[in-house]
Amino acid sequence: MTQSKETKTMLAMPKMLPHIQALETYEGVDPMEVMAERAGIPPEKIIRLNGNENPYGPSPKVGEVLGSYPNFNYYPDPGQRNLRRVLSGYLNVEPEKIVAGNGSDELIDLLLRMYVGVGDNVIIPTPTFGMYSFSAGICGGEAIPVERDENFEIDLEAMKAAITAKTKVIFLTSPNNPTGNLVPEAQTRALLDTGLIVVMDEAYFEFCGETAIPLLSEYRNLVVLRTFSKWAGLAGLRIGVGAMDPELSATMMAMKPPYSVNLAAEVALITSLEDTPRLLERVKQIVVERDRMMGKLQRVPGLTPLPSRANFILCQVPEGRGQVIFDGLCSRGIFLRYWGGGRLKDYIRISIGLPHETDAVVAAFAELCAEKGGEKDA
Repeated sequence: MTQSKETKTMLAMPKMLPHIQALETYEGVDPMEVMAERAGIPPEKIIRLNGNENPYGPSPKVGEVLGSYPNFNYYPDPGQRNLRRVLSGYLNVEPEKIVAGNGSDELIDLLLRMYVGVGDNVIIPTPTFGMYSFSAGICGGEAIPVERDENFEIDLEAMKAAITAKTKVIFLTSPNNPTGNLVPEAQTRALLDTGLIVVMDEAYFEFCGETAIPLLSEYRNLVVLRTFSKWAGLAGLRIGVGAMDPELSATMMAMKPPYSVNLAAEVALITSLEDTPRLLERVKQIVVERDRMMGKLQRVPGLTPLPSRANFILCQVPEGRGQVIFDGLCSRGIFLRYWGGGRLKDYIRISIGLPHETDAVVAAFAELCAEKGGEKDA
């Protein structure tokens, strides 16, 4: 007998997994149009410095090559053969140790699905990049936060003390997002010596030049991540890379969606590497501008900017004024990164943009900090 439409809608659906229902959504960056609507100004007047994006964009050769590329009607190579060969030169590791993904986010997700199940955990020195705990939650795992010390350095002994029989992965970020500081090699080695999988996320490598890549020859449990979103200006095309033990990479290649890296992203990455000198000159410009912004922020009463080796600066604002200052910036069309609570409730992160954007941001901070309640405590 055929069921009526009303009867079909009353049938019980399968229950969603509890850990998926309980997930807190990772908060990404709003598009320019949404920011403009919030501020009530045209999109072209928005200063968007909340995503650690590259203000200079990709290599001009990328647009030229993408515009003339004839084979977008074909699928990309699921084995990433040419891509891995090219990336081998960039990473200075063998092609069989490399996997490319739809951003580093996909590689984080794949790795955790390989090791983390319901009830397992990963260890994260906080504050840090929120995608690690989000991806662990998707797997039914738990992120164990270990607070950094008063200078936002890793508390190594606390990290080791947090390890349990259910711990599978330790995440490190160097330079760390959002604090901008590096992980010393001695700490990396100490955590690798635990035998757990240690992920070193080097999304901002080009801005500091320090890497854990050489340790891959000593430690099979090390995974190093890089991205082309920051230094190469390819954030919108979503491509990241991982270097790891070849047995691990073979498993990851076997389980990933076959075409997760789209052909446009692959072409853009290869073209970017062919134009590396120009892109690294832009990286130098960003570093110079970072240092100029640091000097200007240090002269604003009430602000304490933290030293950074990345393309952003985390800045402490007067106590209890974080939300008010953030809202004041937004009303001026200046969008920075604010977490709104916890240890970072009085901190705002500023991505490095163009010089005129630096000047506008610093001027706005000076105005807002000078308002009643904004003076720095003696």
